[in-house]
Amino acid sequence: MKSIPALASKTLLALSLAALLPTAQAAQYGQVLPADSQIGFQYSQMGVSMDGQFKRFNGELSFDTAAPEQGRIALDVELASIDAGSDEADEEVVTPTWFNVAQFPTARFVSEQIKTTGDHAYEVSGTLTIKGKSLPVVVPATFAEQNGQGVFEGAFTLKRGDFAIGEGAWAAFDIVANDIDVSFRITAAAGQ
Repeated sequence: MKSIPALASKTLLALSLAALLPTAQAAQYGQVLPADSQIGFQYSQMGVSMDGQFKRFNGELSFDTAAPEQGRIALDVELASIDAGSDEADEEVVTPTWFNVAQFPTARFVSEQIKTTGDHAYEVSGTLTIKGKSLPVVVPATFAEQNGQGVFEGAFTLKRGDFAIGEGAWAAFDIVANDIDVSFRITAAAGQ
């Protein structure tokens, strides 16, 4: 029969080790790695699905797997870096009628809340600003650790009319649809 002090000592040691396990397995991610990340979009023009992407963006990220609700992200996208599927489209969408990059060179997303919705699944609520118009958005995202990096993936739909993307004759949605499906893969380095 074991003595009560020996049993208490072993129990205390086991509880101490158990308390350390989540901390030992938790990882923090900070620096966004644009070269390993992607921001793409899909839209419909005259009923034909078109793909595009933004080639330049940067961001600030703070994400701790032990406390995801305390995470935050700010992401700036250089609108002139757009690849809308053709040289002609690329030249058109930077004009004042569309993105007006001379006056509004970047789009910005800033998170306000991260809510856990499942195993490595989250809802990121924040503010998206395009062409000086700021609107709330909720972005579903997943997280995975891959090769020592944190990878956030997700997609959401924005209404281009809400941000005056396409004005004048382009404000109607008969040629270019209102729904723009945005997808992303944001990779971040471990550490702060």
